[in-house]
Amino acid sequence: MACGMLNSSYVMASRGRVCAHFLHRRRPWPLLGAWRRWLSGAPFEWSYVSTPSSEPLLGLSIGQVVDRAERRFGDREAVVSVHQAVRRTFSQVKEESDLVAAGFLAAGLEPGDRLGIWGPNSYEWYLTQFAAAKAGLILVNINPAYRPSELEYCLNKVGVKGIVCDEEFKTSDYYKMLCALAPELPSSVPGDLSSATLPHLKKVFFRSQEKLSGTFRFADLYEAGESSHRKKVDELSSKIQFDSACNIQYTSGTTGLPKAAVLSHHQIVNNAYHNIGKRIGYGEKPHRICLSVPLYHCFGCVAGTVCGMLYGATCVMPSAGFDPDAIVRTLGSEKITSCYGTPTMFVDILNAYRKNPTDLSAISTGIMAGAPCPQELVMAVMNELKMKDFCDVRDDRDESRDLPVLSLRSSRGQVIHHRLPGRPHRGYCNFLGYWDDPGKTREIVTEDRWLRTGDLVLIQPDGYGRFLGRIKDMVIRGGENIYPAEVENFFMGHPDVIEAQVFGVPDARMGEEVATWIRKAEDSSLSDAELREWCKGKIAHYKVPRYVLFKDEFPRTVTGKIQKFKMRELTIEELNLKT
Repeated sequence: MACGMLNSSYVMASRGRVCAHFLHRRRPWPLLGAWRRWLSGAPFEWSYVSTPSSEPLLGLSIGQVVDRAERRFGDREAVVSVHQAVRRTFSQVKEESDLVAAGFLAAGLEPGDRLGIWGPNSYEWYLTQFAAAKAGLILVNINPAYRPSELEYCLNKVGVKGIVCDEEFKTSDYYKMLCALAPELPSSVPGDLSSATLPHLKKVFFRSQEKLSGTFRFADLYEAGESSHRKKVDELSSKIQFDSACNIQYTSGTTGLPKAAVLSHHQIVNNAYHNIGKRIGYGEKPHRICLSVPLYHCFGCVAGTVCGMLYGATCVMPSAGFDPDAIVRTLGSEKITSCYGTPTMFVDILNAYRKNPTDLSAISTGIMAGAPCPQELVMAVMNELKMKDFCDVRDDRDESRDLPVLSLRSSRGQVIHHRLPGRPHRGYCNFLGYWDDPGKTREIVTEDRWLRTGDLVLIQPDGYGRFLGRIKDMVIRGGENIYPAEVENFFMGHPDVIEAQVFGVPDARMGEEVATWIRKAEDSSLSDAELREWCKGKIAHYKVPRYVLFKDEFPRTVTGKIQKFKMRELTIEELNLKT
């Protein structure tokens, strides 16, 4: 508890076991109306919610989660890679992850070393995640779309000692790109690379049929470990601390160079168990998850692979990269019960399904995340794809789910009034910090471990938080705060709108005006005037965009996130607006 918090009262929210803990403090606060309440002696309600869990947090490393799954689920299918025609049970995954872990140790990697992984979805990616955890390595997820300069930055930033690569994917020749950075590789002894450009990198493992000069074949790792290495893997199972670092995720880099966010076993395991699996009901029956999202992102390697390992759910990968037609085929052929995707992915999956319907008798749930989820899109997924128990980032229908501690704070780090939007939060899901960057870590994590997120959230009377959007995206028009996510959700209700993105552009009189990019349905004749007419009487006049631009594509990062700052720049240039 923060200092100065005197009185507290507990109120039970209206949804099952969720308990809201509102803290009150008798001291002045510089908000409208606050002084009057303070002078009158009335208690001040703060944005603080703490919910007790019906289960304790799990004190397990990811390697121990694999061992636990083998004992519990044994011969049940753990993973299916459709495009590789690979199927493995939990027992087989446990056996093979032990062998590959021993292989990494035999190659000269040691606990604490960083192991990069660079390639699309595959069984080898899946297996590497668990083998690295068992060997005590810190897995560094690298976007398969990265080019040489981006790869160089990622490897050197965290001192990657070994890397697992695909031979090729789409137009990417990974070996050729790596040799462009380290021309010493082809002539080096495997495991002993000495590169001027990549000074930390020593061991290179390729998922390839033929052995590439200067590298190990990934397939050879199964036989590389000796009894001493296998014994060490067994010993590490009880020695690895669950609070230790196990994974590094690079931020999308929309405001500068990507930062290396360090995640712990404890964070990943409990996020997967409590926030994902428990919330979606994976413990109620065996599930088959369609992993249409990339494994290098947390959506794939936490909500997907680790969650599946914890609950005995089968992870099914339809293709190496996103392919909506392959996903639709897999939904039927693999009797998928749960499907994952971002909002944009589900737009394409819906379109693919409408063209070629398949048997969806098994499916019942799934997750949409990674960006604000328009209500109309969520309803279409629930109704057309039969995902009636669907979860999205706004979901509040589960009456028994547990929430972490949530506190809304101002930009100065102070707890704010419960009726005002603020930024969360503290809890077991917070990351450890940015690798070798204490300055950037202090900018986002306070000394008392509160995370300064970029999200705007409003705590509702029932104790649930409602996501309003990103702070940096908020538009201030003539003193009115406009939350783009709200307007985007509204536009998604139009039958001809496939995707909408709202942002602010400069205006001499109002400070900012609202602009929107619209991606409309094929063969739609929707015009600016028709869209404005549709808005009348449905939303406040100041939220109606002054500028409407119809676009076929939106600028995105390599991770698929919308780049609104680029939309803003392009709109200013196209409309010749003054900044």
